[in-house]
Amino acid sequence: MANLVLQGPTLGKAQVDALAAMARPSRVEGITARAFRLRNARKDEAIASYCEARNIDYGWIPEGRRFADLKLLAMDMDSTLITIECIDELGDLAGKKAEIAALTAQAMRGEIEYRESLRRRVAAIAGLDESALARVYEERLKLTPGAEALIAACKKHDVKLLLVSGGFTFFTDRLKARLGIDYTISNVLEVQGGNLTGALIGDIVDADAKAKRFLQVAAQLGARKEHTVAIGDGANDLKMMNEAGISVAFRAKPVVRAQASCALNWTGLDGVANLFE
Repeated sequence: MANLVLQGPTLGKAQVDALAAMARPSRVEGITARAFRLRNARKDEAIASYCEARNIDYGWIPEGRRFADLKLLAMDMDSTLITIECIDELGDLAGKKAEIAALTAQAMRGEIEYRESLRRRVAAIAGLDESALARVYEERLKLTPGAEALIAACKKHDVKLLLVSGGFTFFTDRLKARLGIDYTISNVLEVQGGNLTGALIGDIVDADAKAKRFLQVAAQLGARKEHTVAIGDGANDLKMMNEAGISVAFRAKPVVRAQASCALNWTGLDGVANLFE
């Protein structure tokens, strides 16, 4: 038995009633106008197909998981906290977006090794003026809908925030300062003479590095597994997500959705808070 959390941009009473008939919960609770909790629901194979056909996000969450009890929430940056892949946008300014975006997509689907894909993508933007970084941040980087509401909920309940990224410190540092994020980990682009060299400085932040940083921060906070959440969209987030009490695949690749606790395909990042009591 678990709670079935339903949410979606067009979710209404008729759909909730239909799902309640399948799940036979002890009661139905409204969370927001477009989010509902079905307590002590029974799993039925028809629920998944019903939700997927109607753009309804659903998640099976253990009873008693309260947002206020969380100690750590970690999330990926590109295509999770923000709507873009920064490396793809830098590639666009270098006239190589199609080439770089294809490599990004393959890496996120887990089809090619992440470190190799990142080296190839960074090498492709060698010679780009470093001012391109500021252009991407100022002109193209947008927060994902619901991001600020989720961060506000974390601050209200003193849940620490960790931003993990296979992207670059130029962006994570600015988002940390802007949003009040507690911890970050990301890659450092090498710049010489005002231009990107096509190389990185230091160790590459890959799936293992993300998971290691997540566990380090959780240990520092004294957080047990059930007091942690990890959110991501790509294959390089999976090791970190597997270490969390609840893992959320956010508008993610199929390989990530298959392994996560639940997936949010239609709801904003604020939907993460709705999963908890």
